[in-house]
Amino acid sequence: MFIQTESTPNPATLKFLPGQSVLDMGTADFPSADTAEKSPLASRIFAVDGVTGVFLGNDFVTVTKADGVDWDHIKPAILGAVMEHFQSGQPAINEGGAANSGHAEHTGEDGEVVNQIKELLDSRVRPAVAQDGGDITFHGFDRGVVYLHMQGACAGCPSSTLTLKMGIENLLRHYIPEVTEVRPVAV
Repeated sequence: MFIQTESTPNPATLKFLPGQSVLDMGTADFPSADTAEKSPLASRIFAVDGVTGVFLGNDFVTVTKADGVDWDHIKPAILGAVMEHFQSGQPAINEGGAANSGHAEHTGEDGEVVNQIKELLDSRVRPAVAQDGGDITFHGFDRGVVYLHMQGACAGCPSSTLTLKMGIENLLRHYIPEVTEVRPVAV
């Protein structure tokens, strides 16, 4: 098994590509070891000293390291953990610990606008962000403000504010006049 790695715009995050499917659908974000009990893969990666976050996508695993930890020191152990997991035959996520489809549900009068926002995020934004090892999901819409949740390599990325304001906000405002601003939220 050959696992490729790719750098991301976030220097604290590295993208691992095992060359096979990680999740059949959706994504799964594990911002700490405490949240990883439903995922044998994430648990195995968190066993490596210095790992502070694991994000699972369709065909990639994004790992975030602690400040002061050098990738050269922990990358071999992470590669070993990913390889061991795929050779074990275990699922990335146990039964009943389904991956998240992403977007928050929205009930209310802005349903049509919210559907347009989600469609643009799914067709234009999320595929591009996944290339960098992350995900951006809809969290809410209130009085023209779109609230988005950033995961994986996007969470804590130095360029994420620029991506939100200059990229996503401009895109949404162009296609959906009701959108006036985009803000990040921490969940």
